[in-house]
Amino acid sequence: MLTEQQRDIIKATVPLLESGGEALTTHFYQLMLGNYPQVRPLFNQAHQASGTQQRALANGVLTYARNIDRLEALGPLAAQIVNKHVALQIQPEHYPIVGTCLLQAIKEVLGPELANDAVIDAWRVAYQQLADILIGAEREAYDTLAAAPGGWRGGRTFRVVRKERESAQIASFYLEPVDGGAVLDFKPGQYIGLRLVIDGQEVRRNYSLSAAPNGVGYRISVKREPGGVVSTHLHDRVSEGSTLELFPPAGAFTLKDGDHPLVLISGGVGITPTLAMAEAALMSSDRTVVFIHYARDAESHAFGQLVHRWRAHYPQFKPYIVYEHSDDGAPDAPDALGRPTLEQLKQWLPDPPVFDAYFLGPKPFMAAIKRFLTQLGLPDGHIHFEFFGPAEDLQ
Repeated sequence: MLTEQQRDIIKATVPLLESGGEALTTHFYQLMLGNYPQVRPLFNQAHQASGTQQRALANGVLTYARNIDRLEALGPLAAQIVNKHVALQIQPEHYPIVGTCLLQAIKEVLGPELANDAVIDAWRVAYQQLADILIGAEREAYDTLAAAPGGWRGGRTFRVVRKERESAQIASFYLEPVDGGAVLDFKPGQYIGLRLVIDGQEVRRNYSLSAAPNGVGYRISVKREPGGVVSTHLHDRVSEGSTLELFPPAGAFTLKDGDHPLVLISGGVGITPTLAMAEAALMSSDRTVVFIHYARDAESHAFGQLVHRWRAHYPQFKPYIVYEHSDDGAPDAPDALGRPTLEQLKQWLPDPPVFDAYFLGPKPFMAAIKRFLTQLGLPDGHIHFEFFGPAEDLQ
C-alpha cells in the first residue's frame, strides 16, 4: 500500500509526465517489445508507428498519477482499459512484464537524479496497486462472460458462413461457432477480439460488432487499411468456410436504454458500431433514430442498401448521408456534400437536451462533432463517444 510520502512523490512526477510522458512510453514499448516477444501479439504495430498506443499509455499513466488520492475518478478510463484487456485476453502474468519495463523506462528516460530510489520505489508500489485493481476487474469480467448463456472463456472457433463486400474498402464477415452452440449476447457498440496466425506470427485485434445481437452468430465489418497486416489478411485470405478464433465481446461504448430520440453520427468505418446500435433500437422500441453518416464518396459509402431498407421499413428512422466529394455517377445522391458543419446538424437534429448522441470516427471528425454538439447546448451526459486518449484532444 502506498504511504503518504509515496503518494506525494507520485503527484510530484505529474509535471515530468506532462512534459515527457510520450517519450517515456515510447521507450517503454521499445524495451518491452524488444525483450519480451511473447507480448508482441497484444499490440498493433501500426498504432505503434503512428504513436497512438504511446499517447494512450501516457494518458493512462498521467491520469492515474493525477488521481492517486481519489482512484474512484479513474472509473471511465479504468473501464476502457479493462474492456480492451478482456477483448485481447490480457492475463495476470502479463502485468509483471509491463511493470518491469515501465520502471526501467522511468529510470533511463528521467535519469538517476530525477528517478532516484525513492521515486522508483513509489512507482513500483503505485504500479502494483493499479495492476491489482485491473487484474481483479478483469478476473471478474472473464468469470461473468464464461458463466453467461452462450458464453465462453479464452478462444472459441467460429466459421465464416458469409463474406460480403460493403464498399470498396469494407467487407463484412458473418461468423457462427463451429461447435454449433449458442453465442454470448452483447451490448450494441461492443467489439470482439480475434486471434490469428499470419505467416507464422500470432496477432490479436479488436473489431466492432456491426449487427445487433441475434443469439446465433456475429458480424464484423473490416476496413482494408493501407499496410494493415490483419485487415489485408482478412480481405485477401479469409473466405467463406474459413475459421477464426474469437474472444468474447467487450467494450464500454454501448447503447444505453432510454426514451429520448437517438442520434448516431459516424465517419468512415466508424459506422460499424452505430449500425448495431441503430438496428437494436429500431427492433426494440419506437424511439426516433437519427442516423448521420459521413463518407468520402459513393465508392467508400458502406451499407447504403441496408440503410435504404431501414428507411422504408421504419418510419421513425431518419437517415442522412454526406459525401466529402461529389460523384455524379452515384446511384443515389447524398443529402449533402462536404464535411460536418454546425448549420447542417442544426437542420437534422432534434432540439437539445431531449436526445442522446453517440458518435465515432477519425479523431478530427470526432473533435468537430463533439464541439458542435456542445455548441448546440447538448449536456455532457447526453454525449457518448469512444476515444482512448486525453479528453482535451477532442476539444
